[in-house]
Amino acid sequence: MSKTQRPSNARKRIVETAEKLFYSEGIRAVGIDRVIAEAWVAKMTLYNHFPSKDDLVVEVLKYREEQFNLYLRQRMLEHQSQGLNSLKAFFAALKDWFQCSDYRGCAFLNALAELADSNPTATDFCSDHKRRFKEQLTEIIIESAGTQAAAVAPAICILVEGAIVTAVSEGNADAAGIAEQAAEILISQTK
Repeated sequence: MSKTQRPSNARKRIVETAEKLFYSEGIRAVGIDRVIAEAWVAKMTLYNHFPSKDDLVVEVLKYREEQFNLYLRQRMLEHQSQGLNSLKAFFAALKDWFQCSDYRGCAFLNALAELADSNPTATDFCSDHKRRFKEQLTEIIIESAGTQAAAVAPAICILVEGAIVTAVSEGNADAAGIAEQAAEILISQTK
């Protein structure tokens, strides 16, 4: 497929179906035959687009990152339109995500734990995603609290990762608010 062509409907269905299944049930728990059946495609169609399950997993992770970034931006903009600064809007969007009925934690952390060394391309992508996420959050922190707050950005990123895990392990969407309170304390120490 050339770079100017749009993805086929079958390819899109495969990726979207696999993303839902992998996130809700786990990458290893879902076989290719299940993806084929639920995406309503022939086995040859799937393998024409993705020579292996590993290739499909990488494409699903890329799609998930796009969708997550879009969701986060939309939720943040909605909260900012209600007068919140970008960092408060980020934590409000985080809480919104935690309250989603299908919330199962971070798909990238889940994939890192599940795949370990079995799919280096996928695990490298997950590690890169976490780096990009940290960079985005650092920009939000600086935008909201000034450049001096960059000194505590790594600690705030760890708080956010902990909130993501706590929200799924304890079913506690308030983990976002707890992380926000701790972040505010850290930021106040930089002033």
